[in-house]
Amino acid sequence: MVRIVIQRTARPETASAEEAGRPYLAAAFAPTRLDERTLPLTDPARYQPEQPRRRRRWPRRPLVPRWANWAALAVLAGLFFRRAVAWAVLAALSAALHLFGVNVNLPHLRFGWPWQSISAGTTTNTLVGPLVLQKIEGISRPALGTENFNFVFTHTVSKNIGLWPCWYSGTFAAVGHASSTVNLNPGPAWWKPSTGHYQLRVLRAAAPGTPGRLAVSMALPLPQLPQSVHDVTVDNTLSKPISTDHSWTYPGLGCGVLIQPQFAQSVLYAQAQDVAFQQATSLPSVTKPLVSAAETEATTMIRDNFLQPTVNALGYTLTQFSIRWVSQ
Repeated sequence: MVRIVIQRTARPETASAEEAGRPYLAAAFAPTRLDERTLPLTDPARYQPEQPRRRRRWPRRPLVPRWANWAALAVLAGLFFRRAVAWAVLAALSAALHLFGVNVNLPHLRFGWPWQSISAGTTTNTLVGPLVLQKIEGISRPALGTENFNFVFTHTVSKNIGLWPCWYSGTFAAVGHASSTVNLNPGPAWWKPSTGHYQLRVLRAAAPGTPGRLAVSMALPLPQLPQSVHDVTVDNTLSKPISTDHSWTYPGLGCGVLIQPQFAQSVLYAQAQDVAFQQATSLPSVTKPLVSAAETEATTMIRDNFLQPTVNALGYTLTQFSIRWVSQ
């Protein structure tokens, strides 16, 4: 390209003469003037070095699944709060068993946080007596003692049609279900110090790291037997006839039609309920188990649901507990 420029510069006349003799070539090879305003701008990025491409990093899959991390955290939390977790599990299990009427002696466990000791917040001069009594005065539900007992009753119907004697007698075996109640909170007057119905003795004061020991004795009114016939029920599924007797005219057409309606289930149930109520309030073989069941239920409820949690929260252990039963 440099040579072409030099030749044209050195021989201008020759080139012009040749071009004049061949006009079509002169037109083809005539230099074209370009307007600098129409030239495309130079792309600066064209001459820049190409940047290295970054490799796209895909997220690494964790070696330990997320559920395993949460499970490990739950286990660590359970180990740290093991006393609270064990107390909650035993409380739920005791409530479920009590709901279904199952009496099981579960181990007793005091509630506590990991940062608490058994004597936290207690001193040797803590007035535990009024606090425990205040807890007892908060009891609002009675204790129920239930007992099942077997009994026999006889139902007789005698209806004469003129000189035609008609009578029928049936003896049935039935199962009764009765409950006796204990008034766990007779009122503020019952717990006055002058009555002596509530006594609390501190056998050993609580010290840091060592629980104290308490002895509680109280008196409650005697259990109350069923007060009405509606407090006693009869199990129809376990009731059955054991013997029958009737006149020589039964089951004739007249006697059968006249006597049979008197042996309806409602009539028999009403009579059985009356007999069961009478035995549940007067027969010693039935009343003694009823009273004993009510006393046991009341003792268990007061000791496990009211006294033990209260004295444990104050840093004490209930080592002795007794209830006296007195007439109101």
